[in-house]
Amino acid sequence: MENIVQSIPAVISVILPLVLVLMVITNIITEVLKGLTWGKLPTNILAFLVAMIVTLLAFFAVCQIMDLRITWYMVVGAVVLGIFVAYAAMYGFDKLKQTMEQIGNIKRTNK
Repeated sequence: MENIVQSIPAVISVILPLVLVLMVITNIITEVLKGLTWGKLPTNILAFLVAMIVTLLAFFAVCQIMDLRITWYMVVGAVVLGIFVAYAAMYGFDKLKQTMEQIGNIKRTNK
């Protein structure tokens, strides 16, 4: 149990940049597919599906490259990570854009 607790900070420092990269890839693919679907599929559903596919493909690729035996709890962890990526892709950029606009408005009013 001590080994698991000691390795948590190292794992988090790898997972957070991975979520960022997967989020950017998900956003790019979603924007391209949004133009191809002509609005027939809600964007949040499309982003969720893309995030899950991208995350699971990345997970299986890493397992193949590192020659890891895939267990059920690793797949569950990848699905949970996919949900985090989908949430970040759906809401992260919008919140960032909103914050940047608010900062721009504050700078304009202070001049």
